Amino acid sequence: VQLQAYGGGLVQAGGSLRLSCVASGSIFSINGMAWYRQAPGKQRELVATIARGGSTNSADSVKGRFTISRDNAKNTVYLQMNSLKPEDTAVYLCKMEVVGRDSGSRVYNRDFWGQGTQVTVSS
Repeated sequence: VQLQAYGGGLVQAGGSLRLSCVASGSIFSINGMAWYRQAPGKQRELVATIARGGSTNSADSVKGRFTISRDNAKNTVYLQMNSLKPEDTAVYLCKMEVVGRDSGSRVYNRDFWGQGTQVTVSS
C-alpha cells in the first residue's frame, strides 16, 4: 500500500490550499484517516482526523479554518485549508488505517503514512 499526498505549495497569509492524499495497493477498506504536520524543530502535530463514517476532529489551532473530508470510493482524504497563517507552515503528512492482505494472504490492519507535502505561508 502506498499513500501519495499532493496539493502543497507557497501561499500568502489569508490564502487557501487543498491537500489530497490517495491510497493505492491491495486495500479491503480504510478505517481512520488523518492529517499531521511537522514544522522544522517541532514535534509532529495532529491536525485533523476523520472516521470511516465521516465523524471528524481537529486541533484547536485549525478549528474553523481547516476541514477534513474523505471519499471512500477513491481511497482519498482531503484537507481544505482556509485563512492560512504563517504558523501553518509545515510538512503535512497523511496517515490511513488500512485493512488489506499481504503477499502471504494474511489479513492485516495497520497504519500507512504518505511522504508529506510542503505548505509554506508567507506573511
